[in-house]
Amino acid sequence: MTNEPVPVGRQTDLGFAKLMPDLDRDGGWLLTLDGTPQSYVDLADPTHLEFEYTRRLGHLADALAPAGRPLEALHLGGGALTLPRYLAATRPGSRQRVVEVDGPLLDLVAEQLPWQGPGADITATVGDARAALAETPAGSQDLVIADVFHGSRTPAHLTSVEFLRLAAAALRPGGCYAANLADGPPLAFARAQAATVGAVFPHTCLVAEAPVLRGRRYGNILLAGSTAPLPVAELTRLLAGDIFPARLTEGADLTALVGRTAPVTDADATDSPPPPDGAFSIG
Repeated sequence: MTNEPVPVGRQTDLGFAKLMPDLDRDGGWLLTLDGTPQSYVDLADPTHLEFEYTRRLGHLADALAPAGRPLEALHLGGGALTLPRYLAATRPGSRQRVVEVDGPLLDLVAEQLPWQGPGADITATVGDARAALAETPAGSQDLVIADVFHGSRTPAHLTSVEFLRLAAAALRPGGCYAANLADGPPLAFARAQAATVGAVFPHTCLVAEAPVLRGRRYGNILLAGSTAPLPVAELTRLLAGDIFPARLTEGADLTALVGRTAPVTDADATDSPPPPDGAFSIG
């Protein structure tokens, strides 16, 4: 008699969370919140990144430093800790902190999908992403990743120049800020966020699938910023070779995309636009 994994559900602070085993992949688990996919984790192979946006974040992390070099990373938004597990596996010795606002969700993941293991130095705490960022020692991080969604929307207080300045202060010289966002036609939110990142970091790039970039459909957008040149050539190569190809936009092309859009400040920040019905839901 075998003990087959079974779904586990629990009411959390932000909704009803459900962990479902992947029947087609041993060790695979999908985390949803109110039916919307949040994270996918493979306990047997933490280097497996299922979602397109996590693959792009993984490519960025791969390109930032020589293979295997440990990184100091701050993850704003936890979910099932997909990226922290990936960095722990690909860069053993990396010191990572995860900040998740939903304490019961973090408890559920810790109970069902524990993340500590050989080479993993991951600390997970409950709190607001911006407050945690403000308390992060200056110049202490190689990588700050913002991947925070409340009800499928990025909260307004994590979209402003003031927030980005906190991220910049937390980074070491040459460190990288990366944000996973979502937008659709006419890409007003994405343009404003690109302008905001560009107002704080001299080197920026935007990554998205071509149909999203052309304003034809809603989808995830990766924005990255740094005080040093980003590894755009290597990142472009990795993105082009992915099973879900994406386009990197930088320099004059990104400037043209942003156009006359002004950076966002705390005074005028708003949540990201809601996704269209059924954009992410699996029922």
